[in-house]
Amino acid sequence: MTTATTRLTVAQALVRFLAAQYTERDGVRHRLIGATWGIFGHGNVAGLGQALVEYPGLMPYHQGRNEQSMVHAAVGYARQSNRLSTHAVTTSIGPGATNLVTGAALATINHLPVLLLPGDVFAARPADPVLQQLEVPYAGDVSVNDTLRPVSRYFDRITRPEALIPSALQAMRVLADPVETGAVTLALPQDVQAEAYDWPEDFFAERVWTVRRPGADPAELAEAVQAIRAARRPLVVAGGGVHHSRAEDALAEFAEATGIPVASTQAGKGSLRHDHPQDVGGIGHTGTATANELARTADLVIGVGTRYTDFTTASGTLFENPDVRFLNLNIAPFDSHKLAGLPLVADARSGLGELTEALVMHGHRVARSYVREYTEDKERWEQRVDACFEAHEPDVRPTQPQVVGALDALVDESDIIINAAGSLPGDLHKLWRARSYDQYHLEYGYSCMGYEIPAAIGVKLAAPERNVWALVGDGTYLMMPTEIVTAVQEGVAIKILLVQNHGYASIGGLSESVGGERFGTAYRYTAEDGTFTGAPLPVDLAANAASLGMRVLRAKTVEELRTALAEARAADTPTCVYVETETSDTVSGAPPAQAWWDVPVAETATRPSAVKARELYERHVSTRRRHL
Repeated sequence: MTTATTRLTVAQALVRFLAAQYTERDGVRHRLIGATWGIFGHGNVAGLGQALVEYPGLMPYHQGRNEQSMVHAAVGYARQSNRLSTHAVTTSIGPGATNLVTGAALATINHLPVLLLPGDVFAARPADPVLQQLEVPYAGDVSVNDTLRPVSRYFDRITRPEALIPSALQAMRVLADPVETGAVTLALPQDVQAEAYDWPEDFFAERVWTVRRPGADPAELAEAVQAIRAARRPLVVAGGGVHHSRAEDALAEFAEATGIPVASTQAGKGSLRHDHPQDVGGIGHTGTATANELARTADLVIGVGTRYTDFTTASGTLFENPDVRFLNLNIAPFDSHKLAGLPLVADARSGLGELTEALVMHGHRVARSYVREYTEDKERWEQRVDACFEAHEPDVRPTQPQVVGALDALVDESDIIINAAGSLPGDLHKLWRARSYDQYHLEYGYSCMGYEIPAAIGVKLAAPERNVWALVGDGTYLMMPTEIVTAVQEGVAIKILLVQNHGYASIGGLSESVGGERFGTAYRYTAEDGTFTGAPLPVDLAANAASLGMRVLRAKTVEELRTALAEARAADTPTCVYVETETSDTVSGAPPAQAWWDVPVAETATRPSAVKARELYERHVSTRRRHL
């Protein structure tokens, strides 16, 4: 029997293949690769560039300005799409390819799918080296694309046309797998992209990748139920897996049925609405006093879809109860065994549903005194949040918490806020009142400066009807403002809230706490002693955003900020609100850290600040424990 074939280039075949890939979960189908981002050069212009032109209606295309930011946009789209759809990113060889590495690491660390298609050097090596080629004396088959291997969940270099068939199928499998997903890289030598081959028509047939919801093993489930019933002070730690699984309703049912309080990581915030009786806020170094006090006395910690990073565990010092145990509901066995926990390997929604059913059957619920305790603590914390947000003098420059409060007072459940780095993640985790499951979009797995603006574009493409806010400080803005041009070009009406505090405020505070004396963290002129302690630099970031085509609203006071935010929210074009914040130590800021974070301090030093910091560090280190 003869199989029908079609003669196409490798790049043309890949575009046709990607356009026919779908995911399906709960009976709903999604296009797996929704669009392709690209910057063209000699490594992909004649291959994928030509293929995208060849099939103009088959694959939507977005023109990027920076390769890293294109990955961020694709990741933002993927997260907003609940990992059921993502974008591809194509680049030339050399610096275009290596610029992908940071974005790939971010995607893989956060378990978010993105398809990377960097160009590569000639497979046939007609001229060696070619422009931008890295020569490796000990290996002829290495190129700069190999830097993507450790940050990719799947990597392959397509050196023959027919090799694309099994490799492309493996790539789709990984992208659609909730355990394995992350960055997937298919390195494409530039000559191979343009080479023709007789492709079997079946390669281009519509293909659906089912995203499963595995239930728990009966023995693991029984052990989990027994552990919960035996606990007197259980606490749920909700991670990003709750959102990826769309398990928010299942978590609410579990919490309401049992009375067990729910704390959230940065990725898990919003798993319960802020006003849900069992929601006790963020946990860990940037968490609330309510959640962290519960963590210190918990005898059972129920992790749901969390990786237990050092921010969550306060670097191994948070869970102080000598009898504490861990129960980890996670679809990934690797994460379910962390902290020597009881594993419950299952999809978050399926596993929570099974736990709830079993516990309700037993009539299990925590003591009323425990519920009363965390309810009263939560009310006290909300009063502290109100105090941080309140502006007694609306005609003065706002503090950063007051900036957050002004936005918090304006938005409704349809708005989405995006942030990744600086001092804002700490303020937001403690203070923000999440009104919907996807309103709070913090990338804190890699905490990558520059993520916010391109990610906002990706989120807006996935949810065009929503108001999408990128919250950025001046340090983050200077890292990667270039995709503003893309937002203007394509009419993607993102909102940017640009906070000017003249430097790396977060690292400045950290530097001071570890004896670094804020060295090199301020954006100021150089003083005579070589430190950056002179006057603030005359950098006008608002003018910069305007020069890239964005509408900019300047706000000097709290009252002007409220007006500008409301105007920006109503805008149907890309709009930036620029505000300079009050940084004086005399002005009330967010509550300090409610738990420790391990940043090593110099063991020997002569400066008093470092000596004092080391003494405090040793006291904290002495409380750290390994949960075995």
